Amino acid sequence: MVPALAKFITGGFEALLAIPIIGGSIVVFSGYSALWTAFILHLIAIAIMFVYRRSKAPNIFGLVASVIGLIPVVGWIMHVIAAVWLIMDGVSDKKRG
Repeated sequence: MVPALAKFITGGFEALLAIPIIGGSIVVFSGYSALWTAFILHLIAIAIMFVYRRSKAPNIFGLVASVIGLIPVVGWIMHVIAAVWLIMDGVSDKKRG
């Protein structure tokens, strides 16, 4: 349950940042601190995945997306992929128990 929740939280934040105009505005008007927030959330989630021995790959991709998020179009694509992957993996973790 905890790994799924961590993936839903990080996936939801990535999905928010992936919304074309809104996400870009959040990133720019926060002085890019939204990307650092995402980075820290992914680090926390990876620590949780280590404890529960679950897949870390979606959160590692999210870390990369947070760094690459500085590049406008590439960052948007990375956030979309990260959001979908995290939410799908969270659903599979939730089914697993």
